[in-house]
Amino acid sequence: MDVEVFVTAGLGDTSYLVVSGDEALVVDPQRDAWRFQRAAEARGARIRAVLETHVHNDYVSGAHEIRAATGAQIVAPAKGGYEFPHRGVDEGDELALGDLRLVAMATPGHTYEHTSWLAHEGDATEPAAVFTGGSLLVGSAGRPDLLGAEHTDELTRAQYESIRRLAALPDTVRVLPTHGAGSFCVAAMPTTERTSTIAVEQRQNPLITAADFAEFSAELRSELMSYPHYYRHMAPINRRGAPVLGGLPDLPTLSPETLADQLGGGARDGVWVIDGRDRDAFAAAHIPGSVNVELNSGFAGYVGWMLPFDAPLVLVLPDPPDASAREAVTQLIRIGWSRLVGYLSGGIEAWTATGRAVRSYPTGTVAQLCAAMADAEPLHVLDVRQELEWGWGTIPGSLTRFVADLPGHLDDLPYDRPTWVICSNGHRAAIAASLLNRAGVPVRLVGAGSVAEWRQRCGPTAGQPVAMG
Repeated sequence: MDVEVFVTAGLGDTSYLVVSGDEALVVDPQRDAWRFQRAAEARGARIRAVLETHVHNDYVSGAHEIRAATGAQIVAPAKGGYEFPHRGVDEGDELALGDLRLVAMATPGHTYEHTSWLAHEGDATEPAAVFTGGSLLVGSAGRPDLLGAEHTDELTRAQYESIRRLAALPDTVRVLPTHGAGSFCVAAMPTTERTSTIAVEQRQNPLITAADFAEFSAELRSELMSYPHYYRHMAPINRRGAPVLGGLPDLPTLSPETLADQLGGGARDGVWVIDGRDRDAFAAAHIPGSVNVELNSGFAGYVGWMLPFDAPLVLVLPDPPDASAREAVTQLIRIGWSRLVGYLSGGIEAWTATGRAVRSYPTGTVAQLCAAMADAEPLHVLDVRQELEWGWGTIPGSLTRFVADLPGHLDDLPYDRPTWVICSNGHRAAIAASLLNRAGVPVRLVGAGSVAEWRQRCGPTAGQPVAMG
């Protein structure tokens, strides 16, 4: 069985191209599905089917892109509520591909309709691999709470039964999950490995080694983190079927004059400026009202977390702009963003060359924060990590607000002294600092450093930050 693994780092997900002879299928593809098509063509194979393990909550499926390009059949759980033509499957249904036989295995828990796929080679009675989607993961399992608190208990029980069924497969079966490290669809923290075997999971996965349901439930639900706000829009799009793009959309260039016209009254008119440059460059000079989301692998996730879904976007991009535009658009279409106005031609330098205003704010290091606190300077510290991370330790006296919750809590912040913003590596702090600056809150970004570094470097001898109020 020829399996090519595609890791989409920003989503923390893995898709699979399965080839047997001159036939191929794809398991859980993202919307930029032309990469799977190119890989199949390079092997001299035609994609005959797309297998969906469940209705995805974290990205827009690429099934329709593949069907439009190849005529492939979409094969998905019969209980998924899909509104487009597809082959609905349930426990025991089979699909032939070359000399492979794939058998559906109902594994509810991450979602109600969740279906894994057992892959048999030739006439083998035992499977060679299982595509587990969001059920059994490497060192973890799919979280049971994405459909709402009212479903969590029932799905936890279902996930327990599904994991037990999967763990009973032969030791040699390869475990090929969709969700993995970096995905907010996981429950207990997974390993960084993307694939595994049943034997390895039986030894190392705490959800399999749990003594009983109570221990399983506690492990499954003990490390659940917040997940992006855009998630609630994904399942409806995937049930309807996303419009076919046929390729990566072009992102127009905008002159400073055109951008100024587009902005009008800024975000009040619905247009947001997202600046993907690094945190120091943004702090030094940026378009007033813009938000700094660095263009790394998590770019779209935080855009979808921080902004109203599918709000019109104008981008300010790092060099080289053409490559950055392709990366930004690729990530954004994966989460269903369609209103991409364009990007600033010539970057911030072109903006300032026309005499238009920019804003800035200072940055600081952990050492400088320690010194300021030791000197009893009037300041405030804002920790924008997640709740789970606060349990690992905080800076005494700091305000803890997760970055995605900040827009609703700006009134909690002081306007009479600087707010130093910090997180675990500077990425979320940079987003938060840009939001505070946009709101007129005096801010200083700790862009290089972390709460953990503060606790190691400063500890109780550094003094206490001035509390709010």
